[in-house]
Amino acid sequence: MNREIIRTNSAPAPIGPYSQGVKAGQLVFTAGQVGIDPATGKLVEGLEAQARRVMANLAAILAEAGSSMDHIVKTTIFLTDMGHFAAVNAIYAAAFTGAPPARTTVAVSSLPAGALVEIEAVAIAG
Repeated sequence: MNREIIRTNSAPAPIGPYSQGVKAGQLVFTAGQVGIDPATGKLVEGLEAQARRVMANLAAILAEAGSSMDHIVKTTIFLTDMGHFAAVNAIYAAAFTGAPPARTTVAVSSLPAGALVEIEAVAIAG
């Protein structure tokens, strides 16, 4: 099976030893995305702005891999506060035009860069 590293300037550069995404066969695996604006390299302020930026970062990585948000089959959402669930859920739901993918949501004690939300995805390519 071929393994292709996905890299785009439309999503934040990795801040560690990982790739933004990896395409393996017909699947695309994204790294967890936080609300860092790729233009500034800074975390955007506020929960809702971070959630929107996360979704935009995921979309950019998937587009670079020849996929899209509508091809996502599974996501994992990491929240620093489960009290943020409803707000993130509304922004997440708006990102999908068809049936949403399978999903897991977990609470964590902290996230990279002081982020409030992180999301990773697995999608079908093409």
